[in-house]
Amino acid sequence: MPEHVHVHAPHELSEPGHASNRREHILEIISALLLSLATLGIAWSGYQAARWSGFQAEMYTKASTARSLANRNATIAAEQSDHDLINFNHWLEAKTQGREDLAALYERRFRREFRPAFAAWVASDPLNDTDAIASPLREREYVLKRAVRAERLEAVGDARFEAGREATENADDYVFVTVFFAIVLFFAGISLRFQWYPMRVIVLGMGGGLLVYAGLMVMTLPRH
Repeated sequence: MPEHVHVHAPHELSEPGHASNRREHILEIISALLLSLATLGIAWSGYQAARWSGFQAEMYTKASTARSLANRNATIAAEQSDHDLINFNHWLEAKTQGREDLAALYERRFRREFRPAFAAWVASDPLNDTDAIASPLREREYVLKRAVRAERLEAVGDARFEAGREATENADDYVFVTVFFAIVLFFAGISLRFQWYPMRVIVLGMGGGLLVYAGLMVMTLPRH
C-alpha cells in the first residue's frame, strides 16, 4: 500500500508574514491617530486664533473711541480753563481799580466749577497776603469735570489697547501652534510612503513628539 505523506509548512515560514502584517496595522492605526489629533488641533487653534483676532479688533476700536473722547473732553476742559482765567483776570483788573460794579458783573459770569476755587482763594486774602496762592486756578478746589473725564477715558483707552495687544499675541501663538500640527500631518501622511519599517517608526515618532509638544502649548495658551 502506498504510504501517505503529510506535508506540514514550517512554522518559521508562516509566522514572519503574520507579524509583519500586525506591525503594519499598528503603524497604520498610529498614523491615523496622529492625523486625527493633528486635524483636531489645527481646527481648535484656527478657531482660537480667529476668536482672538476678532477680540483684538474690538479692543483696538474701543481704545480708539475712548482716546478720541478723551481728547474731546481735554479740549473742552482747556477751553473752560481759558474762559475761567480770562474772566478772573477781568475781575481782578476791575477789583484793583476799585470798579466794584464791574467786578461784580464779572463775578456773576464765573462758571459753577470755578466758584468753589474762587471762594477758597478770596478766603485766603490774596490781595493783602503775599503768601497766598496767586490764582484760583491753582486752588485744590478747582476741579474740571471734563478734565477728570478725559483722564478716566485715557486710562480706559490704554487698558483696552493693552487688551488688544495681548489678544494679538495670543492669536499669533495659536497660529504658531498650527504650524506644528501641520508638520504632524505631514509626518503622519508621509510615513505611509516608506517601505522600510525602521524609517516609518522614526517618522511617526517625530510626528508623535511634535504632537505632544503642540498639545502642551495649546494647554498653556489662554482660551477665548
